[in-house]
Amino acid sequence: MMTLPPLNGLKAFEAAGRHLNFRLAAEELGVSQGAVAQQVRGLEGVVGVKLFERRSKGISLTASGRGYHGRVVKAFDTLREATDLLRPDPATVQISATPSFASKWLIPNLHRFSKAAPDVDLRIIATEKVSSFHGDGIDLAIRHGEPPFGASIQAWRLFRNEVIAVAAPSLAANGTAFAELPKLHDAHDLWPRYLAMHGLDNDGGRAMRFTLTVLAIDAAIAGQGVALASRVLVAQELRAGRLVEIGPGTLEVPGDFHLLAQRPARRLPAVDKVIDWLRSEAEEGCT
Repeated sequence: MMTLPPLNGLKAFEAAGRHLNFRLAAEELGVSQGAVAQQVRGLEGVVGVKLFERRSKGISLTASGRGYHGRVVKAFDTLREATDLLRPDPATVQISATPSFASKWLIPNLHRFSKAAPDVDLRIIATEKVSSFHGDGIDLAIRHGEPPFGASIQAWRLFRNEVIAVAAPSLAANGTAFAELPKLHDAHDLWPRYLAMHGLDNDGGRAMRFTLTVLAIDAAIAGQGVALASRVLVAQELRAGRLVEIGPGTLEVPGDFHLLAQRPARRLPAVDKVIDWLRSEAEEGCT
């Protein structure tokens, strides 16, 4: 087999051929300009062909150099592709959650997950639809509900569904009686139950209605009224002072936040990493 040209010479030639400048090639490769020139001369000596024309204003490829450069570029591309194939892709785990949970709890805490499992690529599917492990290809789901969820499903309770009334600090401090504050409704329509439980009438005038809880929460942050939301969904906003808890008390709603997964025999190791992280966050009270 014919001896291959020196790799350093090929790298210098490939870079110099792209830049048509030894100095820029040297900066890219992290060597001196003289080293690049020497490596190129060495390559020319091995192949027995002049690859560059040296001129006072710079360099240019010879006809032979242009043809050789194109093939060398393709060869390096092939080497890069072959090397990339050897590197395992990050494990991908698809998790389905409601838009409200994804927006108000999952996404704000993802920086901790990235540190805990940097080798896992987490993909979040935010939907109100009950996703299927088989039909939709998800690995995990976070949903309201109560067990049992099915013989093939393993479930863990993450958070209780404790509903509280929240409002912007400015609205809470304006002196208006709670019953007279505007109410922000979502698809769960919990206000009638909440007011009846605490013996209150709704004197808040015209109400605003939203299809998603996350929208009602955002409207509350903007000072538009009082929203009812699970404590876990507004914990970040309460800590940051964007919302305050007001009203006469809480409302316990059936259907806690559960993490759902297929049985262990059908799970990949990466899925177990996500499960361990979510359960740890819940146990530590990271709400």
